[in-house]
Amino acid sequence: MDLFASNLKKRAAELGISNSEAGRRAGLSERRYGNYINNRREPDLATVVRIATVLQTTPDRLLSFGEDAGEPEPISRQRIQAAISVLSPEDLERVAIMVEALADKRHTSPE
Repeated sequence: MDLFASNLKKRAAELGISNSEAGRRAGLSERRYGNYINNRREPDLATVVRIATVLQTTPDRLLSFGEDAGEPEPISRQRIQAAISVLSPEDLERVAIMVEALADKRHTSPE
């Protein structure tokens, strides 16, 4: 499971979030998540899936079981998806409004 611990840390860093934030988003205490990233304990399958969802990756990639086919999404898109996964419906609505406003401004401004 050394690879799992390493992959957790690497993926959180790629998304620009701390390990404690990744654990919080997965609904885990800082201590419990710390046990995983320090290779002191192994999570059950349901926890691996939850962590993978938060980190916008697959359990296979976290556990280093083979390679997923296809090109990965750009890291900025992955970071956005990871952050969105923990927002409330009200916050998602606010984000949608902001993104639409940004897209509209890009579309209507001269380049």
